[in-house]
Amino acid sequence: MTPHAPSRPAPARRDFIRKAGAVATTALLGDLVTRGAWAAGSDAPEKKEVKIGFIPLTDCASVVMASVLGIDQKYGVKIIPSKEASWPGVRDKLVNGELDMAHVLWGLVYGVHLGVSGPKKDMAVLMNLNHNGQAITLSKKLADKGAVDAGTLAQLMAKEKREYTFAQTFPTGTHAMWLYYWLASAGINPMKDSKITTVPPPQMVANMRIGNMDGYCVGEPWGHRAVADGIGITAVTTQDIWKDHPEKALGTTGEFAQKNPNTCRAVVAAILEASKWIDASLSNKMKMAETVADKAYVNTSVDVINQRILGRYQNGLGKTWDDPNYMKFYNDGLVGMPYLSDGMWFLTQHKRWGLLKEHPDYLAVAKQINKIDLYKDAATAAKASIPKDVMRTSKLLDGVVWDGKDPAKYADGFKVKA
Repeated sequence: MTPHAPSRPAPARRDFIRKAGAVATTALLGDLVTRGAWAAGSDAPEKKEVKIGFIPLTDCASVVMASVLGIDQKYGVKIIPSKEASWPGVRDKLVNGELDMAHVLWGLVYGVHLGVSGPKKDMAVLMNLNHNGQAITLSKKLADKGAVDAGTLAQLMAKEKREYTFAQTFPTGTHAMWLYYWLASAGINPMKDSKITTVPPPQMVANMRIGNMDGYCVGEPWGHRAVADGIGITAVTTQDIWKDHPEKALGTTGEFAQKNPNTCRAVVAAILEASKWIDASLSNKMKMAETVADKAYVNTSVDVINQRILGRYQNGLGKTWDDPNYMKFYNDGLVGMPYLSDGMWFLTQHKRWGLLKEHPDYLAVAKQINKIDLYKDAATAAKASIPKDVMRTSKLLDGVVWDGKDPAKYADGFKVKA
């Protein structure tokens, strides 16, 4: 082989793509003979049953539907969804091997990898699960005093001095970062001007109802639920903070990804196909909402889920709108890619808020965690579109552009920080 010869994928990966492509052309519950071809090949999943943890949130839907629709079986695996109570619980079960994978916060995976959110352990992001679809809720009591967005909240906090409490779901997680970024955009330093507390997603509404917090950031349906129950208002959606932001990831340990690459590819391919199915039609979205609303999954009423999954928003103050940037699971292949720049962004915010004391090697850490090659193999098998670039450019609500090119400068450039 000459020094300039192109590198070729390993035989197992070539086999995986070729056979998965063949299998993917069969019907949803395709021909068993075709499916049996998986058992003999070098691409056969190392582990047939894969236990995937999830928190009761709308964005667990692609994991759930891959299992419920039997898409996982096309790729030679059986996904066992495991309902978990809190993000720290998900973290602990991933680290100790009770869970093989999880529907998980990007920042949790990165935090564990660097040892800033629990025991340090090498971690992996296999794919991004969804964009958009979270919200920051303020209590009706605050709204009645005129605090309905970041600016009016800052005015009220300056006028009425007391301890203001805001909740997020995990210290290094996405909801913490959206909350802090939004508060800071109005000059509120979350670390100095307020009390920050951590609350599991399904407990947010109950805690606001009894007055334990002034506001919170969480995934749906718990933003809309507060509006429907008349106890909170939607001050901002996270897609208005950052359009098409990364939200949940499919995470596992570095060790599991290394030992079970075929299993990982098979699961990612199945979830990608389920994501494509969800985004394909209105009726599919409705079917998904009916499925995940069940007590085995999110445990809420269907209407609390299906409005915002269709982009139909109301803020609790009489305003209704159709949001084109609602929660998306596939979006022509743009959602699944675990962009390196997305992972790096969370590290910049961890540094900004003092969770990291020094600048890490941002790009090197993202390359360690995000399994880009594995994702591309799985996307090819699932016939999913693959974005050309592993970095992307975004403008956030304060007009600051993030492109991943100078992360240390970006992290240090914010006026409001820890």
